[in-house]
Amino acid sequence: MIRSLLLMLLAGLSMPAAAAASHPSFDLQVPQAPTAVTIGGQRQLVYELHATNYAGVGMVPTKLEVLDADAPEKPLASWAGPTLLARMAIAGTDRSPDAHGLPAGVQAVIYVEVTLPVGTRVPRRLIHRLTYETTTAHGPESDDVAGGVVAVDQRGPVVLAPPLRGGPWLAIYDASVPRGHRRVMFALDGQARIPARFAIDWFRLDARGRHVRGDGQAVANWLGYGADVLAVADATVVATRNDYPESPTLKNPRHPLGEGSGNFVSLDLGQGRYAHYEHLRPGSVRVHAGEHVQRGQVIGALGFSGDSTGPHLHFHVSDGAAPLAGEGLPFVIARYEVLGDYPDLDDFDAGRAWRALPAQSAHGRQAEMPAPSAVVAFPGN
Repeated sequence: MIRSLLLMLLAGLSMPAAAAASHPSFDLQVPQAPTAVTIGGQRQLVYELHATNYAGVGMVPTKLEVLDADAPEKPLASWAGPTLLARMAIAGTDRSPDAHGLPAGVQAVIYVEVTLPVGTRVPRRLIHRLTYETTTAHGPESDDVAGGVVAVDQRGPVVLAPPLRGGPWLAIYDASVPRGHRRVMFALDGQARIPARFAIDWFRLDARGRHVRGDGQAVANWLGYGADVLAVADATVVATRNDYPESPTLKNPRHPLGEGSGNFVSLDLGQGRYAHYEHLRPGSVRVHAGEHVQRGQVIGALGFSGDSTGPHLHFHVSDGAAPLAGEGLPFVIARYEVLGDYPDLDDFDAGRAWRALPAQSAHGRQAEMPAPSAVVAFPGN
């Protein structure tokens, strides 16, 4: 019966029936439908594929292909071997599967980014083909399974005003960091979510790339400390905190889960989307729950409260009204200028200048999300 259902599914997608495994293998699920978003000039689908081993024996994933369900002949993206394993984490940990693969009953999260070529349409549905190996009495055997069918959310990402003025500002995020925003899941209220899937940490720089004046251990010496934080849209305030203390130095202890955001503001953007600002300076929040704010209005000041490695603004959008309660959603910024980037963030840590864009490159950006480690400037001073 199961095999018949799989064959019917694959036939409906114009894929060969041989792609269906003839024995129990992986359950493939995409819990959060992706939305196409332009990041650093490239249109991408960013999401996670959950793969659970139901075979009763250990299995080693060896290749993943992402297919357009309406045109599955050529994969939209694929990864194999160590490159695939590096994109995986055993659920509830930051560990990738080892050479023995996934034991029976274990789930892995596969972090997927699919770049869509310029001029191509956004797929309506995606399907995934996972190739894997099992060890038998006759040696390793390879097979594959297709599943994880998901409809792509055809809504565009929300377009927002900048959360800060002027610049330069460094946009720090990295999908490959094991404990970075993208790879931290919270199982709250009976559901595992990634609220900061598209989060950016914003650090202020000067023209030479320095982020601090004088003693870098003193929080007040960081260039961004105290900068105005702005409403990104006409919105309604749904939650705030303004009394959480912060350390005057970078010796910042870990905080309980519910207090990692420090002082924060959450805005209802409408249509099930919420903007979250975290690590604000104590006493700086100027708004209260239920208040209506205007785009560009000052709502607080950049600080160091909560779990922070240095003064910065953490900003993300999700479908939940509290910072940790929703699934992270993509967003784009209406207008900004790209000044360059940091190929190696060690240069940022050392206070060295970023890599400038080539003179012939277009610096102005509209309705895009900045690329990882991009250095940008926003309108205003």
